[in-house]
Amino acid sequence: MSAYFTEQNSANVVNERMAPDANPRLQHVMGALVSHLHAFIKEVQLRPEEWESAIRFLTETGKMCNEERQEFILLSDCLGLSMLVDAIHHRRPTGATENTVFGPFFVAGAPEKNMGDCISLDKKGELCLYEGQVKELNGQPIANARIHAWSDNDEGFYDVQQPEAQPKWNNRGVFTTGADGRYQFLGIKPVSYPIPDDGPVGKLLQQLGRHPYRPAHMHFMVEAPGYEKVITHTFVKGDSYLESDTVFGVKQSLIVEFEEIEHEQATWRSAFDFVLV
Repeated sequence: MSAYFTEQNSANVVNERMAPDANPRLQHVMGALVSHLHAFIKEVQLRPEEWESAIRFLTETGKMCNEERQEFILLSDCLGLSMLVDAIHHRRPTGATENTVFGPFFVAGAPEKNMGDCISLDKKGELCLYEGQVKELNGQPIANARIHAWSDNDEGFYDVQQPEAQPKWNNRGVFTTGADGRYQFLGIKPVSYPIPDDGPVGKLLQQLGRHPYRPAHMHFMVEAPGYEKVITHTFVKGDSYLESDTVFGVKQSLIVEFEEIEHEQATWRSAFDFVLV
């Protein structure tokens, strides 16, 4: 054991202070964190003023957190950490629907809807017909699958961001499949929008020369008894931010053609099948 701290043995000294009976998983995680942090500081030769700037940044990030906003999750998203954790823990066989980030705007308790209903309550934006099937890898339909759908409005804001300007549950709904596994509902064609960039994370993106935009997408959470839950988006093909999504959420398999159609209500159609494991 190395009792005294030196530049050369810094990580070892810190990690050796952990009690042998500490939680093994905590020891593993913290040991790796300390080792990588110390290696990072040595690699970049971190200056004292840079360390102080980092402490201020983290302090400001914490001050921006409240019940409506989680700036640390925003930071994790913009560094690609959220997507990496999700990717590691949602590896699926080829052909199964891929996960992507949950996002901060899901709200539990959205109203149950009938197939074919419209989730746009303010009737603003271009209506789109969303349809497809929930099925297994072998193509068999899945009955009683619950499909949670939610999106921004035509100005790029979710209802919880504008509680006085949008109706409650605007662009949200829950649908349950029948024996054929099929779903169909009306919603708006989503638009691209910026993440909240008025805090320290937004300032960091600006300093890095990065934009704060997410490409247009519809959120889905699909769950059925006996199957792994899928949290995902469908992205609008052709959106200018697909290859530079600020939270790295886009996957090739989730990019969907939104085709113009002649329909008594909708002007667009988006077809996508959810394949569950």
